[in-house]
Amino acid sequence: MILGITVNDELGLKGNVSSHFGQCKFFFLAEIENGKVNKTSVVKNTAVHGGGGCLAVDEIKQHKVNAVISGGMGMGAQQKFAQAGIKVFAFEGNVKEAVDAFIKNTLGDLGACDHSDCKH
Repeated sequence: MILGITVNDELGLKGNVSSHFGQCKFFFLAEIENGKVNKTSVVKNTAVHGGGGCLAVDEIKQHKVNAVISGGMGMGAQQKFAQAGIKVFAFEGNVKEAVDAFIKNTLGDLGACDHSDCKH
């Protein structure tokens, strides 16, 4: 299972979840097996956009993610993830806490976001 998290820095588990999917600068990737993180990496989001259609969905899908955590995400991106069978979750705060909440299955669904600075 590969988890993707939106971030704006390269701090890894010490960073914070970005408030908006399409405008994050990086993706934190965590390979999770049997409730444990085996491997992590931070990759650049080369599809950062300023609004509109979200190319970042295709960007993160290249990393074979099974789930995505973000502070906010437009409905277009959410629909593209749903069509691909990739679950999206909402979280604000530290990346490590987000990973822990994912492993414990305590994250909430991501609600609708129709503007670029929304936070959930």
